[in-house]
Amino acid sequence: MKNMNEPRTLAIDIGGSGIKAALLDNHGNMIGDRQRVPTPPKPVAPGALVHAIDEAASPLGGFERVSVGFPGYVRDGRVLTAPNLGSEVLAGFDLQSELARHWGKPVRVLNDADVQGFGAIKGQGVEMVLTLGTGAGTAIFRDGEIMPHLELAHHPVSGGKTYDEYIGNAARQKKGRKVWSKRLAKVIEILRVVVRFDHLYLGGGNAKHIAFPLPPDVTIVPNTEGLTGGIRLWREEPQPAVAVKPPPSEPDQASTTST
Repeated sequence: MKNMNEPRTLAIDIGGSGIKAALLDNHGNMIGDRQRVPTPPKPVAPGALVHAIDEAASPLGGFERVSVGFPGYVRDGRVLTAPNLGSEVLAGFDLQSELARHWGKPVRVLNDADVQGFGAIKGQGVEMVLTLGTGAGTAIFRDGEIMPHLELAHHPVSGGKTYDEYIGNAARQKKGRKVWSKRLAKVIEILRVVVRFDHLYLGGGNAKHIAFPLPPDVTIVPNTEGLTGGIRLWREEPQPAVAVKPPPSEPDQASTTST
C-alpha cells in the first residue's frame, strides 16, 4: 500500500525536441503515465521554456518537489550554456529559482546527462554516461558520486567538429546510420582512453540506432532514466535547492569587548 506521506517528485527531462514529465514515488518509480510536449523552437526564450515545462507537468497532479534535467551546463540551478535550445537567450537564466517561484516548491536543476546517470549507474568504480539525442551529453561518476560536470560535447573530436556536431542527431540524419555508428564507435574508444571508465552507459533517443555490437563494458540504458534518475537529486546533495538567506550571525564577543 502506498504511503500517502511519501513526497511525490515531479521529474522533468528537457530535450532539444521534446520536454517529458512524470511523477515519481519515493523509490523513483513512475506514478501513472509520463507526459510529453514539443520543445519550443530555438532560440527558446526563458518564459516560453517555463510555459512548456508547466504544460507538460499540468496533467500529472500534485507534487511536493521537482527535479529537472537540462541539456546544457548548469551551475547552482543557473543555465550557463544551452547549445540545442539557444545559449544566446538562456545563458544566465536561473531556471531553478524561477521554477521554485512558479510552483512554490523546492526545485533542483542539473544537466540532463547527470540526471540520467543517477538513474543508470551501479555506484561502483568510474562510470560514465553518454547521451545521444539532439546533441551529445556526458556525465562521470566515481563510486556513485557525481564528478564536476565537463562539457565534453563541445570539445573538438574530428576535423574541428565537436561531439555535438560529430554524433548529434543532425549528423545521424545527414550521414546515415552506418557512418553515424562508425563515428560513435570511434568516440567510445576516445572516451575509453581519456576517461578510463569501468563502464559506459549510452542513453538518449538515438541509442536505438546503434548498428554495431557493443563491448561488454558498454550498455544501452532506457531513456526513461532521464526522468527516474531525478529521485536521486533528493538523496544526494549535488547542489543546493532554493537559496535561503542565512540568519543574522551573533556578534563576536571578542569584537565587542572593550579594550
